[in-house]
Amino acid sequence: MPYSPRETVQKTGFSLDTLRYYERIGLLDGIDRTAGGQRMFTDDDLAWLEVLRCLRDTGMPIARMRRYAELARDGDSTFAERAELLEEHDRDIERKIADLRDEQSRIKEKIGWYRTELDRLAPADAQTPA
Repeated sequence: MPYSPRETVQKTGFSLDTLRYYERIGLLDGIDRTAGGQRMFTDDDLAWLEVLRCLRDTGMPIARMRRYAELARDGDSTFAERAELLEEHDRDIERKIADLRDEQSRIKEKIGWYRTELDRLAPADAQTPA
């Protein structure tokens, strides 16, 4: 079933500008058009947009997304290279998660410091239960 651009925006959460941009830079390829020139998206296009959303949301650079799209268009013979590209991206994600955990640890330490200071500064009568 073909979907209009508006329906595609509603189903994917991508803006119309993003869909046009992705088509212009080669992330979306072979989008059908009506006789009047309006883009029509298929279920396969929506599934591909889900992949692109995942890659984008996990921080894959556009250049690497374009490379992945090129490889996907080249068919089954690129499975190994696509797997390598995704493995590299997975390692990048793991590093980012580790970095975020380190930062989170610092924030938790700071929260602990503030809680200790608040307890220390609280009036003595407020600390004893009634």
